[in-house]
Amino acid sequence: MLNSEEEKKRFQIELEFIQCLANPWYLNNLAQQQYLKDPAFINYLKYLQYWKQPEYAKFVVYPHALYFLDLLQHAEFRDYISTSENTQEVHRMQYYHWQFLRHSPVPSSPNNFISNAENKEIIE
Repeated sequence: MLNSEEEKKRFQIELEFIQCLANPWYLNNLAQQQYLKDPAFINYLKYLQYWKQPEYAKFVVYPHALYFLDLLQHAEFRDYISTSENTQEVHRMQYYHWQFLRHSPVPSSPNNFISNAENKEIIE
């Protein structure tokens, strides 16, 4: 059984690791180092799913970290993120989301998204 100091340290370490998952290039590095093929590491990622519970998620600064934690549960995504080209694409999509979508409600259909985009002036 862990004492309160050990529990606090474990909480901080796991939170820091969860936050790192918001960075697609960190995920790519994990893939390049073969962590995403290690069954023990994959089990650790499954264990970390408890961070999605509200009492823990409230400490996560970057919500994309929890989204990527979900994606990492799938072998297809773990393979996908292993190439630089795919990681760059994920990074671009993340940047686009932060730039244009994070303050807008999520459209209920693609048609709503298109009409919302046509009504906004985009400065390049």
